[in-house]
Amino acid sequence: MATVSDAHQGSRTPHNGSSGTYLPVKGIPMASVTFDRATRIYPGNTLPSVDKFDLEIADGEFLVLVGPSGCGKSTSLRMLAGLEECNEGRILIGDKDVTNLAAKDRDIAMVFQNYALYPHMTVRDNMAFALKIAGAPKDEIAKRVAEAAKILDLEPYLERKPKALSGGQRQRVAMGRAIVRKPQVFLMDEPLSNLDAKLRVQTRTQIARLQRQLGVTTVYVTHDQVEALTMGDRICVLKDGIKQQVGTPSELYEKPANVFVAGFIGSPAMNIFDVPIVEGEGRLGPRGIPVPKAALDELDRQGRKEVTVGYRPEALEVVGADDGWPVEVVVVEDLGADAYVYAELKIPGATDAGGKEVVVRVGRDAKPKRGEIINLRGKHENLHLFDPETGLRLPSRGASDRRERTRDE
Repeated sequence: MATVSDAHQGSRTPHNGSSGTYLPVKGIPMASVTFDRATRIYPGNTLPSVDKFDLEIADGEFLVLVGPSGCGKSTSLRMLAGLEECNEGRILIGDKDVTNLAAKDRDIAMVFQNYALYPHMTVRDNMAFALKIAGAPKDEIAKRVAEAAKILDLEPYLERKPKALSGGQRQRVAMGRAIVRKPQVFLMDEPLSNLDAKLRVQTRTQIARLQRQLGVTTVYVTHDQVEALTMGDRICVLKDGIKQQVGTPSELYEKPANVFVAGFIGSPAMNIFDVPIVEGEGRLGPRGIPVPKAALDELDRQGRKEVTVGYRPEALEVVGADDGWPVEVVVVEDLGADAYVYAELKIPGATDAGGKEVVVRVGRDAKPKRGEIINLRGKHENLHLFDPETGLRLPSRGASDRRERTRDE
């Protein structure tokens, strides 16, 4: 059975306007991708798996779709590939509406999680197969396979069969099969999921470098936010079929649009907890957390009595007993140069916050011991604020202009 990346291999419109005639394409074309309120509702379901999805992907861009299982990222990719129906809205590649086109007519190439290689064929034949069934000349096939093998360091393995290759080598063969097609768009569906941790890091670097080298528009699906942060030009975060935020890795990390993005992007996750608003500031135990006036005004308009605050692990620091929030160390992850300390808040009288897990990054010379009580303080210039009901981001700049104050309770 032919895979998607094989089924559409001869689909590019011939230059002479005739049908069924293969003419080689010089260079790899680029094309933008547009999701215009694209919606997918599976039969028998009342809620859409992808709901009115709007997204524009630029020519040559590496766009990562990321989110937890069931968020709609793979469904979105399969809609673009032509493997899932688009019930509402439309999908464009360049200026061409491909919503109702068959997969073979979309001029895309897909790399799968399970590689989808033919076990009885050599590496050379696997990479060349799609071009052969498209009727490409033998010399053109040989040239393209040789070019792809060189780019992917597969030249020593061209006569081997997949069973004689490592997982990383098989993945490179799958990518080589896509490269020789010279498609307008690469689609990658969790291509690193079957690799071990070390090989994942190595291969994701290779994929990112290769994409920049080829300049082909690429849509990459993963549930791993570390992959998303390290590989993508931009990231689109999905939840329950709805787009949450689109931006560069730094934009999503430094200014998450809502609590979900704040907790999903970053490893370890952001420390997030709800605190009451007392006398114009958030209050965690006896200590205040400064909230700028713009955020207070918005919360007051909504009738909120609490605010959701967030600090990334590096935005907390260990301080003296009189200056911070007491926590009990539960686990210390020693990473060599630094460490992540997992602890529980121990604040008398603050029942809502008591026992809340907190993660802080510390230097190698400041690692506490398990069971030790330490005190943490937030760096308020790195504070994130959210509406406790809607989860939407609130203005957090200016918080550092007000000093944290200690109250006697």
